[in-house]
Amino acid sequence: MNRVIDTKTITIVGAGLAGSLLAVLLSQRGFKVELFERNPDQRKQKAPAGRSINLALAERGRFALQQAGILHTVDRFTLPMRGRMLHEIGKPPVLQPYGIGENEVIWSTHRARLNSTLLDAAEATGNTRIHFGHKLHDIDWPHKQAIFETTAKDSIAEHKFEVIIGADGGGSALREAMKRIEDLGDSKQALNHGYRELTIPVDANGDFALDPGALHIWPRGGFMLIALPNSDRSFTATLFMRLDEGGNEEVGGWPGLNQLNDWQQQRRFMQQEFPQAFPLMPQLERDFKENPIGLLATVRCKQWHARQCALLLGDAAHAVVPFHGQGMNAAFEDCVALLECLDDPKETWLSVFERFQNMRLDNSNAIADMALENYAIMRESVRDPAFMVRKALEHELERRHPGQFIGRYSMVMFQRIPYALAYRRGDIQAGLLDRLLTDCSAIDEVDFEEAARFIDERLPVIDGYNS
Repeated sequence: MNRVIDTKTITIVGAGLAGSLLAVLLSQRGFKVELFERNPDQRKQKAPAGRSINLALAERGRFALQQAGILHTVDRFTLPMRGRMLHEIGKPPVLQPYGIGENEVIWSTHRARLNSTLLDAAEATGNTRIHFGHKLHDIDWPHKQAIFETTAKDSIAEHKFEVIIGADGGGSALREAMKRIEDLGDSKQALNHGYRELTIPVDANGDFALDPGALHIWPRGGFMLIALPNSDRSFTATLFMRLDEGGNEEVGGWPGLNQLNDWQQQRRFMQQEFPQAFPLMPQLERDFKENPIGLLATVRCKQWHARQCALLLGDAAHAVVPFHGQGMNAAFEDCVALLECLDDPKETWLSVFERFQNMRLDNSNAIADMALENYAIMRESVRDPAFMVRKALEHELERRHPGQFIGRYSMVMFQRIPYALAYRRGDIQAGLLDRLLTDCSAIDEVDFEEAARFIDERLPVIDGYNS
């Protein structure tokens, strides 16, 4: 019987954000952890260009870091963003607050710095050993042997494991090895949009070139530019745009992102579509030349475990597109949930894995769907005056009915309400907003008594609501 209590060492594949946080939490629980990472130690070299999309740290992620005892360290380099700063051509910027309270903010954090902090914390436990330059090549399942290609010696390394957990991202090598022995029911839905990272450095005075208290967004219908602040007073900007097919209305007549290759064309595009941002990007030509185009996809699995000894979590089990800022937060929440499933050390790993999957599968599918939906909101809906009226009504109902009516964005970002519940209640609330705004152009025309009756009937107070 493969019991938790009999397990001395847990092997983790992938020392990214989820893998390194999980190593911290398991080490603190008393397990020995062997953590394998295909790349070199990022703390000893510069992160690859164009791959450091800033991350939005939300309540779920902050709770996980707090559980690991390192939130105070991470907070030294995070910046609060209180809303979206909307940049329309020919108009002054407009702030769209995320929530109704001062504490309803999301936190901009730098991926590489956060990952380094987690790696330091894992090593500091004294129970984690990290193997860099080890790329998982295969699994010998009958002998529970992981086979790695090593970059340091250009050789093969074999590692005997008791339990192995894949936190190795959307292209998970462990997932591929598990598929040979188990039908995971996995699927990959590629989004025909990609991204390129750009930079807004400090201004001439060494200060932020934009308001650092907001996520800046330049929505253009079929595409958009966003920018998040960094602790060094620069901004990391990201251009999201359709790939290949161009010359159509969706991309404003421009070619697709992977066909926008000539600098003269790139410059015209940026000047015409983002005239406020263009002067703030002195290294734009270099960014277009050196920063690769990133691809976007949703990965889903119906089965996350195999052979009572292997488990997937984070992006390896459920990669999502970045438009709700929840990929990292969902992965961190996975780590906390797995630790909750280990409360009874006499349980078998199979029962732990099944309980964990039951807790997280529906929630992962829900956030995947919400992330896809939010892309259209970010690049298009936020420009619509009707969206602003709808958002104002949503906030007013939140104020009048705390704990009952909670905007779906707020449920996802500022609460730890399960994603699946947030999705279901969000649909109910959307129907109410549709009814209330029929033939109304302003919220002072809304029938709030009708709203109250509906909310009392359909939206009970949520347990664990964080007011």
